[in-house]
Amino acid sequence: MKRLIALCSFVLVSLIATAQAKPPSPEEAYAIGVEAYTYAYPLVLMELTRQVATSASDPDQMRAPMNRFSHRKTFPDARFKDVVRPNADTLYSSLWFDVGSEPLILTLPDTGGRYHVIPLMDMWTDVFASLGTRTTGNGGGTFAIVGPDWKGDLPAGTGIIRSPTNVGWIIGRFQTNGPKDYPNVHKLQAGLLARPLSSGAAATGPSAPATDRSVPPVVQAANMEPAKFFALFADLLKRNPPHASDYAIVRRMERLGLVVGKDFDLATTDPVIQQAMIRAAKDGYQRIVNRRSAMRPTATGWMAIGNSLGVYGNDYLQRAFVAYAGLGALPPEEAIYPMAAFDGQGKPLNGASRYVIRFEKNQIPPADAFWSLTMYGQDQFFVENPLQRFALGDRDNLKFNPDGSLDLYVQAASPGADKEANWLPAPAGAFTMNMRLYLPRPEAIDGRWSPPAIRRLGD
Repeated sequence: MKRLIALCSFVLVSLIATAQAKPPSPEEAYAIGVEAYTYAYPLVLMELTRQVATSASDPDQMRAPMNRFSHRKTFPDARFKDVVRPNADTLYSSLWFDVGSEPLILTLPDTGGRYHVIPLMDMWTDVFASLGTRTTGNGGGTFAIVGPDWKGDLPAGTGIIRSPTNVGWIIGRFQTNGPKDYPNVHKLQAGLLARPLSSGAAATGPSAPATDRSVPPVVQAANMEPAKFFALFADLLKRNPPHASDYAIVRRMERLGLVVGKDFDLATTDPVIQQAMIRAAKDGYQRIVNRRSAMRPTATGWMAIGNSLGVYGNDYLQRAFVAYAGLGALPPEEAIYPMAAFDGQGKPLNGASRYVIRFEKNQIPPADAFWSLTMYGQDQFFVENPLQRFALGDRDNLKFNPDGSLDLYVQAASPGADKEANWLPAPAGAFTMNMRLYLPRPEAIDGRWSPPAIRRLGD
């Protein structure tokens, strides 16, 4: 009996091995290709963003060599194209780190009670650590970012943060209460420091090769030929291992010849796989873009991007969509981003119409830090307007109604001098908006609160 069981087991294993060795059919190759593109997209986009952000010999407005901070000194304007859907609520501090050789010592300033968040992202876009007001407080501190395999001793009083990948991105935010507040935030940014463990001086990492900064990384990814896209992905996989829960998709990709640790040349694969992957890349990208339209709007028409933000598990489509629509998004405990693309009647938002959003007295956005409403054009960036106003929120001089309610006017032309304080200028054509609630209260996270419907006033 034991021999029979052993024989059956051997036959079963042989059958499984044979099935695994069998080349995929065109339909299977296409399906796996779509999954592979979706899985790969965030890693590829992160690398393209890193190349643009580090193509500078010295820190300059969100660009700096590796392991060196760059600081945004003013809010982004309509010329800013490095990261989609930027905000006009905080001043950014950015650092692309590489801790493959040794740890990087990170020093945070005492913010004197000011809200700030210093998230650390691996190359797969997962926020693996978050420092600042909510987690470590406002008193500052010293932390060491170490690589996945590093072993050693750290200075006393230094907290350890182990990155899943040697390379990653810090995109810190300091609450900024309008342009008059810039000097105060600049002092805090100057106190945000990084240095190698072996040195008492600031890091002097190498800059990336000269990169065309005129083409946003998200556009570069969209325009990349499938062969180049998958080749870059395979190369990045050598240095950025899959997460521990990723091995189902890793095994499926092996059937296409995409193997962790090896180069990939689409031109040398079976013609069936070549054709399937070329088609899959196009459709995979469109699948990511269309994720927004598949989201279920709330009863008031707003779309919740979901609570799977910052940490995505195996929800690869969500991870890819957030990279496409808001690279660098924070976990929901830190911030939520309700999105609007339609008015309360389900019609696409367009500057040819006028809109009003009324928050009743008991429906003012529930945030313990601050909230805002931000305008974006079709390309997911800011749009020029007469006021150079790209966002409106609780730190602006808003005019409340006598009953405590609040009306925000969204339109291309001024609603009149008496309402201009509450006016968020819209472009002439299609647009979308995001609300941002920093340190959202539980009712905002679990859906008991959502933004009110966007009411169309007319054309």
